[in-house]
Amino acid sequence: MDFAAARANMVDSQIRTNDVTDRRILNAMNELPREAFVPASVRDLAYMDEEIALAGAAPGRKGRRLMTPMVFAKLVQIADIGPGDLVLDVGCATGYSTATLARLADAVVGLETDEGFADQTTKALSNLGIDNAAVVTGPLEEGYASEGPYDVIMLNGAASHIPDALFDQLKHGGRLVAVISDAGFGKAHVYKRINEEISSRASFDASAPVLPGFERKPAFVF
Repeated sequence: MDFAAARANMVDSQIRTNDVTDRRILNAMNELPREAFVPASVRDLAYMDEEIALAGAAPGRKGRRLMTPMVFAKLVQIADIGPGDLVLDVGCATGYSTATLARLADAVVGLETDEGFADQTTKALSNLGIDNAAVVTGPLEEGYASEGPYDVIMLNGAASHIPDALFDQLKHGGRLVAVISDAGFGKAHVYKRINEEISSRASFDASAPVLPGFERKPAFVF
């Protein structure tokens, strides 16, 4: 398969046509080999307009999936990442998101709860010569305060809610972007911290796989 041609077609037919106009995002996604971040058995699907199942999830966890390229690109755009920004990539999985964000920011911390995925990300970043990103492990919903505060926090998947612990790790003026999902319907939101206040703005309709730790809590039944 001609991955370079498939990559260019993804950018032209899925990303540009959905109002992603930031040239840095377009260039990053046109240059990074997305096929290097998916299982070998589905590499031919790496540039399709669909979520991609990832192998190697820890026992007892639901299978993880990469977001569609379009949803990912639009989330990155509303995060408004600058070249001097420090970014926390929550739920980096096999590292495609971390590698992309590293092209836009000064430094990226990829947070992953699955050690197998974290190892894959570390190897992929090394193979691509990306030296301004590092991967850490821990509960996704807790963030990674020791490397913060952050200019941008990105949830690389959907959430039913945003824990206060993540808002607490934003700098003044910092942004958090995520797909907020309610009963299967999702909408991308951008949150902004101004001093101690958090504002929220809905951006676009989106579907994304729910991240571990961000599932809807079961309602109490009498």
